[in-house]
Amino acid sequence: MISERTRLRMIERLRQQGIRDERVLAAMYEVPRHLFIDQALATRAYDDVSLPIGQGQTISQPLTVARMTEKLLEGKASLGKILEIGTGCGYQTAVLLKAGAQVYSIERLAGILDKARVNLRNAKLVHARLVHSDGHQGLPDAAPFDGIIMTAAARHVPPALLDQLQTGGRLILPVGDQEQFLWLYEKTNNGIQKTKHEAVHFVPLLPGKQ
Repeated sequence: MISERTRLRMIERLRQQGIRDERVLAAMYEVPRHLFIDQALATRAYDDVSLPIGQGQTISQPLTVARMTEKLLEGKASLGKILEIGTGCGYQTAVLLKAGAQVYSIERLAGILDKARVNLRNAKLVHARLVHSDGHQGLPDAAPFDGIIMTAAARHVPPALLDQLQTGGRLILPVGDQEQFLWLYEKTNNGIQKTKHEAVHFVPLLPGKQ
């Protein structure tokens, strides 16, 4: 289940689903997804499904991870400095690192964050700055960011996140409650431009930390 053939099948499927950026595809191939899920689910590691990681959280399906990363990169030479809201198991963090980003990642659940540290260490990807905090607040001491990616669904875009984007920066996140869609926010000299993308399903963005 961790063979080169298995990973290549995932990459070919992503191509067929419309992922075009070779930097994203290379990062998806190089990150060992099976290290970021429970061993009991390892046989499904490279299937295009989201999987439980404990405490009511999930690892997103590969297509969603690839699509959100591609939207941050589109038309840019590099990702630059990225803030991730919702570290989860660390898989999206790992893909961002492999795609060349400098990553700051916030997780509100201490137990999940501890798992992410172990997973990233096992994958030999230890350069992200992981923070136990409330994602609504962003990370003002490290701002501004070239991009922000949120892996939990917000009912409204937290104003602090838009404030922490630098001009030319992008925020990609799911917005909605029962019905969710990916939205891309771009900060320009003339204000914020937003674009609605496909329907998705994420766990909700919750306040506070545990």
